[in-house]
Amino acid sequence: MSKSSKKFLARKRRKLRVRRKIRGSGSCPRLSVSTTNSGMYLQLIDDTIGHTLVSASHIDKQLRKEISRGSNIEAATKIAELLAKRAKEKGIDEVVFDRGGHLYHGRVKAVAETVRKVGLRC
Repeated sequence: MSKSSKKFLARKRRKLRVRRKIRGSGSCPRLSVSTTNSGMYLQLIDDTIGHTLVSASHIDKQLRKEISRGSNIEAATKIAELLAKRAKEKGIDEVVFDRGGHLYHGRVKAVAETVRKVGLRC
């Protein structure tokens, strides 16, 4: 088994372990974090009906001029600020943080801290 497939399987196991414990609802949706080498995608998901309530990513028109790369901590904080602002507009004050199997450091940690700083309880 190659090293990359071991990493993939380990992250998949972590993701499933976290998802067993975390469920989002309409009043307290799940903040899902997806990262790639080129960017980051954030979603607030209501798991009871299976809908995305709010989303933000590095390819949003509002952020294209502000960030040059979507795969660094500065971009992660701006994406999280945009997501939190959109959530506040929809009346969402509390979320459940789902790190998606990623380790809690770097971009993922920056997202959580920024969302808390903007005013969402996480």
